[in-house]
Order: sequence, then structure tokens, then C-alpha cells
Amino acid sequence: MSDYDAETAFLGEWGRFQQQVFYLLCLTAFPNGFTALSIVFVAGTPTHRCLIPAHLNLSAAWRNSSIPLEEDQIPGALVPSKCSRYKVDAMLGYSDIGLLPGVDVNLSHVPREGCVDGWEYDRSNYISTIVTEWDLVCDDSWKKPLTSSVYFIGFLTGSFITGQLSDRYGRKIVLFLTLAIQAVFSFSQAFAPSWTVFCTLFFVVGLAQISYYVSAFVLGMELLNPRMRTVFSTVGMCMFFGLGYMLLPLLGFFIRDWRKLMLSLSLFGLLFVPVWWLIPESPRWLLSRGRVRDAEAIIRAAAKKNKIEAPPVIFRPLQKELASEKTKAHNICDLLRSPNILPAVPPNLQTQNTVTIAYFALSLNTSNLHGNVYFNCFLSALVEMPAYTASWIMFRWYSRRLCLFSTLFTGGLFLLLIQLIPAHLIYFAITLEMIGKFAITTAFAIMYAYTAEVYPTVLRNTAVGTCSMVSRIGSITAPFFIYLRSYSVSLPYILMGSLTVLSGLLSLLLPESYGMPLPDTITQMQHFPG
Repeated sequence: MSDYDAETAFLGEWGRFQQQVFYLLCLTAFPNGFTALSIVFVAGTPTHRCLIPAHLNLSAAWRNSSIPLEEDQIPGALVPSKCSRYKVDAMLGYSDIGLLPGVDVNLSHVPREGCVDGWEYDRSNYISTIVTEWDLVCDDSWKKPLTSSVYFIGFLTGSFITGQLSDRYGRKIVLFLTLAIQAVFSFSQAFAPSWTVFCTLFFVVGLAQISYYVSAFVLGMELLNPRMRTVFSTVGMCMFFGLGYMLLPLLGFFIRDWRKLMLSLSLFGLLFVPVWWLIPESPRWLLSRGRVRDAEAIIRAAAKKNKIEAPPVIFRPLQKELASEKTKAHNICDLLRSPNILPAVPPNLQTQNTVTIAYFALSLNTSNLHGNVYFNCFLSALVEMPAYTASWIMFRWYSRRLCLFSTLFTGGLFLLLIQLIPAHLIYFAITLEMIGKFAITTAFAIMYAYTAEVYPTVLRNTAVGTCSMVSRIGSITAPFFIYLRSYSVSLPYILMGSLTVLSGLLSLLLPESYGMPLPDTITQMQHFPG
């Protein structure tokens, strides 16, 4: 076929058809926002201590002193231990003969033991979470970040298979099939009898989520005209993701039982049932499968919706000379052997990976910030809205390298400054973290659009897919960056800040693509600086 955009230009840019496609496809990103980060509340870890069974015949003095004090992460502060207690047999012996703790008995000499009877949890923020239900604390605390990592492993798996499935069976069917899978498995999570079953279901949810997000993204790019594609890819999908993220703390505030919260989030999938009849298949994909009549039928229906008369013939037949022409097949190896491309690949992959680590680590860290966990999560979501708008403005008007360097360097610098803030200036430290989150979210949105722009057409899908898969490795490791808080509160910020500043400097080595025509071949790609 000849140029698709030219042959469908008669539809106009922003008719009723384009508006319907734009908003409905953006709406599919809405559940991504609250499901991707629901683990913040589903796996919330409240203050806890070892349980002292009520039936034990302990005096009030020994029951009140049954938990040893340990130094907190703030120097000089003592807090009750979360993972140990004084040995019950020893306390019962002292209690029976009337000895008082700290007066008659030196507590440092009393033997200790683990929480053999379980834990008691503070219920002021959460009625129930998977942490409190399955005791994912102390020796099992590693299971909490692993839960998030399993979800992101599902993302990685989905990134592998989505493109192949949608290229073979169509964008629309993969979009709605994976939407249904995500809704069903999210619903099933609410009835998970164990942590292992919950993680297994969470893996499938992650796989389905990235699959329908990518399918919707590609479908929108193929259905919309060039000008609206830019808005759709840089602002539209991201904004609706952010709106879903903002809804999460509001639901979490009113629904504090994790099973009921999962049920509520999964019900949003029912809203997309009627959307099946409102979004068409991609005419581009239909044409690539030789289904010209089906593609023309969709375009004619779009023209009718826009109140425009379609021409008698929309798609001209393939010219015989073009049909017989052989084009060279390209694969991932071309990223490694071309002197035009190879130098740009390592800094690009490093930047993608670092941005993903920082974005998800900061998003998951909201439950650890001082103050109300629900307000902190809402604030973290709120700063994303101006960040996505800023990414669109910067991408439209400024140098790509300058955009990436300024946002990454600024975000990393603010994260590094957090460790220098005195402990009593808690809200100032949170402000710095939110500014860092704003800058990193802006870089996150710019990076994907830049990657699609800088690589040549013959390798664009391969390059974007490779960068996406590498970034999934970053999202898998992000929960463990937060886990490092158990060793030092400052350690996650030092690591994230250093990596982000380094990536900002590396971004200056990337080829500039602002104002340049999209390269079609490897030889047309912008040369690596120097």
C-alpha cells in the first residue's frame, strides 16, 4: 500500500472518531495506575512487636517490660524490638517470686527469644495486609520486596510475548483478552489462601497489565494521526495512569482490609466490557494481514462518525514492483554490530534502567515516609501530573539531551541532598523527595519517546523492545532498593541519587534527535557524539 497517513488524511485530525479512540484507549491505562502500585497498601507493614499470650501468668510490670529496647535508625533513640522478646520461662520465674524488672533484675542479663507466638500489629493504619496475615516480618521480611519483584517479573515476561501475540492475532483481541485476564486474576488474589498463591496470581496480573498497556499504546499510535500520536504517547496514556495512581490512596483510606481493597480494584475491569464495541481493530494491522476490505470498512465507519464522505477507493493496491522487492531482515544483533548504533546502546540502556529503578523505588517508598501514608501516596501521585505535562512541553520545544540531562541530574541531586537534612526537618526531606520524584517522572516519560525517535525504522521496534526489557530488570530490583532501609535509611537515597546523576551525565553522550527527521535506515541514524 502507499502511505497510510496520506490515504486516511481525509478523516481529519480531531473528529469524533479520533476523540473516542483517544479517550477510551487512554482510559485503559487508568487501572494500571492503581494496580501497579496497590502493593503499597496491600503489603503495608505496620508497627509490630512480639505477641505475649494473654493466658500467661505474668505480672503487669513484666508484661509491660517483656519487649527489649533497641537502638532505632535515628541515633540515640530506643524503640521496642520488632523481632525478639525476653524469654517467657525466665520472665515467669521472676514474676512468680515477685522480682521487678529493672529494679531487682538487670534486663540485660535476661535471655531473649524470637517471636515464637507470633506478632501483634498496630491497627491504626491497616485492618489487614498480606504482611499482617502471613507475618512477612523479621526473618520473612524479604518476602515483601520479593512480592513486588514477582509482579515485575510478570512485566518482563509480558514484554517478551505481547508483541508476538498482537502481531499475530491483532491488537484489539490481545488488548481485551489481557484486560479480562488482569481483572479475573486480580479478583482471585482477594481469595489467595497463602503468600505463594498470592505471588503466583500477582505474576499473571503483571504479565497481563504490561500486555494490555502495550497493546493499547500500539493501537492508539496506529489509529491516530501524527499530531495526536505525540499527545497520546507523551501525555494521554501517562495522565490517565497518574489519575489511577491518585485514586489508589483514596480507596486505600476508606478500604483498609487488603482483601476488600483487591476486590474493589478488580471490579474496574467490568467497565471495559462495552468498550469492545467502541474501539476498532488497527487498519494498519489488517492491511499487513492482507485484509483490505476489513480495513476499508473501519475507515469508512470512522468517516461516517466524523460526518465526512470517504473516497470510492481508500487503499490503492500494492504496486507489483514494491511487492516483489526484497528488504533486508534486521534483528537485535544489528544493535551490536553497527558503528552508528552500538555506541549509543549502553548509555541508553543504563539510563532506561536507572530511571525505572528510581521511579518505582520512590513510588513504593511512600509507605515509609513520615506522616500519613495515604496522604504521602496521594502526594507522590499528584506530582506526576505536572511532570507529564512538563515532559510534553520539553519534548516539543527543547533538545533531547538537555531534557534528559537536566531532569536526571536534578532528580539525582535532590535525592542525594536528603541524607544531609537534619532528622527533625522531616517535612523538608519529604519535599526534596517529591521534587526528585517530579524530575525523575519527567525523565521517565521523555525517555520512552526519545528511544522511539532516535533509532531507525528498520530497528525501531527491536530497539524499543530491548530497552523496555532491560528497564524491567530495573523494576524487579527496585523493591530491594527500599529494603536497604533496614540497614540504613540513607542508603537507598545514596544509591538512587548516585545512579541517577551518573545516568544524567551519560545522557549527554546520546545522539541528538530534536528537529531531525526520523531515520529510516541504519546509515541515516545520528552519529554518536565524538
